[in-house]
Amino acid sequence: MKLTILGGGGFRVPLVYGALLADHGEGRVTEVTLHDTDPRRLDAVARVLAEQAGDDHAAPRVRVTTDLDEAVLHADFVFSAIRVGGLEGRAADERIALDEGVLGQETVGAGGVAYGLRTVPVAMDVARRVARLAPDAWVINFTNPAGLVTEAMSRVLGDRVIGICDSPVGLGRRVARVLGADPASAWIDYVGLNHLGWLRGLHVDGRDRLPDLLADDRALASVEEGRLFGTDWLRSIGAIPNEYLHYYYFNRETVRAYREAERTRGAFLHAQQAGFYDAMRRPGTPALATWRRTLAEREATYMAANREAAGAGARAEEDLESGGYEKVALALMRAIARDERATLILDVRNRGALGALDADAVVEVPCLVDANGAHPVAVAPLPLHAAGLVTAVKAVEREVLAAADSGSVSAAVRAFALHPLVDSVAVARRLVDAYRAGHPGLAYLTAR
Repeated sequence: MKLTILGGGGFRVPLVYGALLADHGEGRVTEVTLHDTDPRRLDAVARVLAEQAGDDHAAPRVRVTTDLDEAVLHADFVFSAIRVGGLEGRAADERIALDEGVLGQETVGAGGVAYGLRTVPVAMDVARRVARLAPDAWVINFTNPAGLVTEAMSRVLGDRVIGICDSPVGLGRRVARVLGADPASAWIDYVGLNHLGWLRGLHVDGRDRLPDLLADDRALASVEEGRLFGTDWLRSIGAIPNEYLHYYYFNRETVRAYREAERTRGAFLHAQQAGFYDAMRRPGTPALATWRRTLAEREATYMAANREAAGAGARAEEDLESGGYEKVALALMRAIARDERATLILDVRNRGALGALDADAVVEVPCLVDANGAHPVAVAPLPLHAAGLVTAVKAVEREVLAAADSGSVSAAVRAFALHPLVDSVAVARRLVDAYRAGHPGLAYLTAR
């Protein structure tokens, strides 16, 4: 079975390959094609993968190419993890937004809108190529903003594109761990959009254990989200929010922390990863050890500004484990390729699962997966405060899609202005002007 990874020179690709190495079942992936526009990054990642495989003669064969059509042709699965504009673009997204006093995070707020505007046209081109060159392939999308990009690609590929994210996985695992439950056997009631969802229950043997956690001060404070949001707020809303909701619930404090930080997350990652790829250009560099050291630093500094704003302190040792998106991707591929039934939290077309949104809106909910794809499970309605956020952000995503389709500057302005974390139409207009000036990938926005 052939797996193509778009963004194959990306830093997190070895996580995916590591999961593949652990899979010895029938019908497993035997060939991995890495595609990237930067041959030096491809070479660096290929070196890491070669050391990972070692002398494992059953390891999936790795090919690299800068030709997108060659990479996609005859693929069984296409894993999309591209970053349009690179980390330099992410750093610019953050800086431009913060200059206006609004959030610039890559998937949330003004930064997420800007990233979506330049990513959607590229993702649509990928979707059309897959439809032409590998019509039977399944696309697993990890490209951010994951929900928005998945919805864009679904307009070409329908239900054959499925979005994944490691945030719900990590959240469910942390809650289950503190409750002494096995996350693999628990039913996790999680619902929302990508990076905008809530864990509303964790059912074990037919009983919801979340009320036990909310009632226990010490246990609740031991969960990373308890330290990030505060235990009183979690009890107030009766749920455990996805960590990205910290940007909404504590926006003023987070923006201040970002503006006061020595450098933004994007700028940090840009410098850190540039150092990694530079080191990998030296023939004697131990590839796998260098990658692991860089990954550990990356995980330890994740959402550092938010934790500083919340006074949550450094990440606990048990929270430094990778979120597990590579395991979700493998479980998804296995369920489809082998008809191994699985229950996973995924980004899929709504099809009535969440009543507040239309059938084509991509939502993040529990899904039953089999050989025919991912089937969203109907979920209970969201409370009004959550439904309001979900519908507002979905409206923003639809304006991004409209702007990407038409090149409309007005639609782009609406996308920024309607976002709950952008507080002025005038700010929205200035953001569009600044992002268009700063990103060649937004040159298509010319129509009024």
